[in-house]
Amino acid sequence: MTEIRLASLQGEAVTLGSDAIAALRQTLRGDLCLAGEPGYDEARTIWNAMIDRHPGAIVRCKGTADIIRGVRLAREHNLLLAVRGGGHNIAGNAVCEGGLLLDLSPMRSVRVDPFHRTARVEPGATLGEFDKEAQAFGLATPLGVNSTTGVAGLTLGGGFGWLSRKFGLSADNLISADVVTAEGELVHASIAENVELFWALRGGGGNFGVVSSFEFRLHPVGPMVLAGLIVHPFGRARELLAGYREVAAKAPDELTVWVVLRQAPPLPFLPPEVHGKEIVAFAACYAGEENEGKRALEPLRALGEPIADVIGMSPYSAWQTAFDPLLAPGASNYWKSHNFAELSDGFLDTLIDQVASLPTGECEIFIGQLGGATSRKAIDATAFPHRDANFVMNVHTRWRDPADEQRSIAWARKLFTDAAPYATGGVYVNFMPADETDRVAGAYGENYARLAALKAKYDPGNLFRLNQNVRPSGVQRSAA
Repeated sequence: MTEIRLASLQGEAVTLGSDAIAALRQTLRGDLCLAGEPGYDEARTIWNAMIDRHPGAIVRCKGTADIIRGVRLAREHNLLLAVRGGGHNIAGNAVCEGGLLLDLSPMRSVRVDPFHRTARVEPGATLGEFDKEAQAFGLATPLGVNSTTGVAGLTLGGGFGWLSRKFGLSADNLISADVVTAEGELVHASIAENVELFWALRGGGGNFGVVSSFEFRLHPVGPMVLAGLIVHPFGRARELLAGYREVAAKAPDELTVWVVLRQAPPLPFLPPEVHGKEIVAFAACYAGEENEGKRALEPLRALGEPIADVIGMSPYSAWQTAFDPLLAPGASNYWKSHNFAELSDGFLDTLIDQVASLPTGECEIFIGQLGGATSRKAIDATAFPHRDANFVMNVHTRWRDPADEQRSIAWARKLFTDAAPYATGGVYVNFMPADETDRVAGAYGENYARLAALKAKYDPGNLFRLNQNVRPSGVQRSAA
């Protein structure tokens, strides 16, 4: 091949000659993959099967120098640029059509310092890889609930899971980051250096640069935790959800309980006659001493007569993989999400009405519990603004047959619309699908203007635009 054609930021074709291609290949530690070459399809295939895009070229980075070279190439030639970490983002922004893809997934190192309780994590690492390394020392930091999620995207959007009520968001536990800016320069961001950039990275998404290394604070957790599921028949959903609301209001920070409304998967601890029937499941994790956890769980366990109660002591790293089978790659996914300060009666009624018409057997609604430590920071302490969110609803549709796509999306949108009157108006940026660009300002709330000003400082040309994009202050929409 003598040359390749790549999409520019404006959508025009840019030609790279054979000399430029050869020079790039020679300088990379990683690989340059073009269509048809080994590694190309692996790098462009991400978790959400709805996304099927073909970059013009892919740089599979093995170190910071590769990131720098890729960013400088994109900047020099005005190329459309996508950045892939774990490739788990629902919107599919990890992959571009026709442009340059920086694939960070080969960069998966996790280095734990058990004495200072910190971890250095590269941007291609997944939650499962981070957890396994940290748990070797009985340590953890708050991450998500699906082990194949990438650490980078999770953290840059905020990040929450089973430990967040006790220890805060993933972003709250970020100590520092090494960042390749739009200028192709490597800088260090922390509370002492590049302070404004560090503020923006903690919840501002991938708008401000490519993070080549994250440093996290770790906490003593496990290695065993009290965790598991309580599964109830759906017929008592209204009573159960009202009871859950009371339990959640009084729960200690160590206890996190999420609600899952769906058809029962064929789990071994559920009777066969329940499989495929609507259920209410409580997923609980107690980050503390076992007996204290059992006492904290008593009010939840007092809610009626469950089909199954499989809460018990489990390795924390295993509990972090519990939902992986339900979220495996290969299916098409579409999400809609709201934040809630409280679970009002009207909202509970809305949920119950919609579960009766689940479009496929893999669709679900989950209510994630926040509050606790996540609510004890000021709105402007980090870019993540949703300190008033005690609950997050994710309407998660999932299908294999293309014939199910339209009705799945329509169902999610209807539930989203019906639930809106009871929500705060905020949304967790990592749960936003690709068609919600109109919600970006709302996603950042009071912090949006500050983020837009920082975007103008660090990325005035909006090179990093394949994300839930914060446009630089003073830049017209047509240029974004």
